[in-house]
Amino acid sequence: MTKGSNIAVSATRVRAILGWTAGASVPDVDISALMLTDAGKVTSDADFIFYNQPAHATGAVTHDGKSASGPGIIDAVRVDLSKMPASAERVVLAASASGGPFGAVPDLHLRVVDSDTGADVARFDITDATSETAFVFGELYRRGGQWKFRAVGQGYASGLAGLATDFGISVDDEPAQTPLPPATAAPATATPTTATPGLMTLDKGPVNMRKNDRVSLTKSGTPPLTQVTMGLGWDPAARGKKIDLDASAIAFDAAGKKLEMVWFTHKKGFRGAIQHSGDNVTGDGDGDDEQIHVDLAALPDEVAHIAFTINSFRGHKFTEVQGAFCRLVERRTQTELVRFDLTESESSTGVIMAILSRATAGSWAMRAVGQFHDGRTVKAMVDPAQALLDR
Repeated sequence: MTKGSNIAVSATRVRAILGWTAGASVPDVDISALMLTDAGKVTSDADFIFYNQPAHATGAVTHDGKSASGPGIIDAVRVDLSKMPASAERVVLAASASGGPFGAVPDLHLRVVDSDTGADVARFDITDATSETAFVFGELYRRGGQWKFRAVGQGYASGLAGLATDFGISVDDEPAQTPLPPATAAPATATPTTATPGLMTLDKGPVNMRKNDRVSLTKSGTPPLTQVTMGLGWDPAARGKKIDLDASAIAFDAAGKKLEMVWFTHKKGFRGAIQHSGDNVTGDGDGDDEQIHVDLAALPDEVAHIAFTINSFRGHKFTEVQGAFCRLVERRTQTELVRFDLTESESSTGVIMAILSRATAGSWAMRAVGQFHDGRTVKAMVDPAQALLDR
């Protein structure tokens, strides 16, 4: 098919398969689907089906996930038109790219296949992608009682968040990037902080923290830390259960004003000074489930605090989780500096794990928080985190 063309769809159940050729420098791609009314908007966030919300309550749209296909990769969603709510007039088939634009994704194409027979209904090859990080490939739509498929080929430079917002999904706007001031050289040594009441130090090695403990991230007589990783992890409490949680970071200024959020729809902040490692949708495996890398030296001077949170977009409660923790690691040596294990749980969907705050010039301190709040995304954690800041 060519851009703008359409074709009748006689199949009741179809599979939309996005395919591309894999490679070391090829961006990661994730397919998604949005169920829209005749006004071109979703009725709620539940109408957005993607890797973090893989099924609509009606069963009309489900996310299959990625798999290998020869030298390539495919990611797919299934659409059962017989289960489509009367309010849904269109199903937009879209995708986002992480780690680069769609112009760097070779052999990009969308196939629509009859789920019952395996026969191809349509194929649309994308040959004109450039700097886009989100793309609408096509749409299934009703016309005169008949379902049709249209090849769209519309790109977005604003990523998944921009695409979702355009169709009525409640995603916070990403703040405009402002030029960063030139980095200033850190002092060779930092002022010892052992005299500060209630503040532990790293002088005797790694620190295991308890709730409300505080630790200086500078060893006496050594340069301040510059590049660190906050690793966050968890495990399902029940064997075989998948728990989808999301680690995020919220940056504030000294007055408590939110400056930027880094999470699974916005993986870089302050021009890469804060970077998210990517989403883990199961909680399986040992070690960190998600990581947030922070270049402390590259942060703008106005950043005074960084709060680290964990939320469940799909509504899992922390009573379904065990072994949640956060740990701060020096990136260069991969040395664990600080660890905080969450030893309690509440029937909540979010928790503020820890806060990094500026201390003396060039140095930072960490506070273990472990405070539970409800909210499926990091947006709901902004106000509770703000209330915890030392101002």
